[in-house]
Amino acid sequence: MTLIAAARVSAPVFPLVVKNSGVDLRDEHAGDINARERLLDVSFGPSRFEKTCERLREGRLAARGLALVAKDGEALVGTLRFWHVEAGEAPALLLGPLAVAQSHRELGLGGALMRMGLARAQALGHKAVILVGDEPYYNRFGFARGHAEQLDLPGWYDPARFLGLELEAGALAKASGMVVANGARERRRIARAA
Repeated sequence: MTLIAAARVSAPVFPLVVKNSGVDLRDEHAGDINARERLLDVSFGPSRFEKTCERLREGRLAARGLALVAKDGEALVGTLRFWHVEAGEAPALLLGPLAVAQSHRELGLGGALMRMGLARAQALGHKAVILVGDEPYYNRFGFARGHAEQLDLPGWYDPARFLGLELEAGALAKASGMVVANGARERRRIARAA
């Protein structure tokens, strides 16, 4: 199954207002990092650093043009990021985490971030996306277990939650084996003792 029609319409225009809420969806900026991390802490707790997908993101930069935030005025109320991976030797993106502040969960903000992110990924030429998440939620965007059945992750995960989406038909058809990170590495600042 290819990307859903709602996300295929055209490349998203930034900023986008969701349900007349005054919430803008836009690219993440360096000034958003602390607020993003606080939102992820509240949404997923400290165990988020123990997840298998975190091993694939650790020390890597998000895929260029695919780190999105939702802002309500100055408050960061949503985040979605994608990461470069090799899915059994097929180039793909790893989606996640997706988080929306509790105060903004009834606005369709998660769906809007998903549609925008997937449309942008497709417009940038990416062919496939994988994730570990709730199948009933992600299925509406075209994600299915069948696209990830022959793939494996480096650590524990629930296979029923390992899903894939082909942005181009057949992109994951022959993908099998281990998923490995291959995105650009973060440049860490090293503090020098005086």
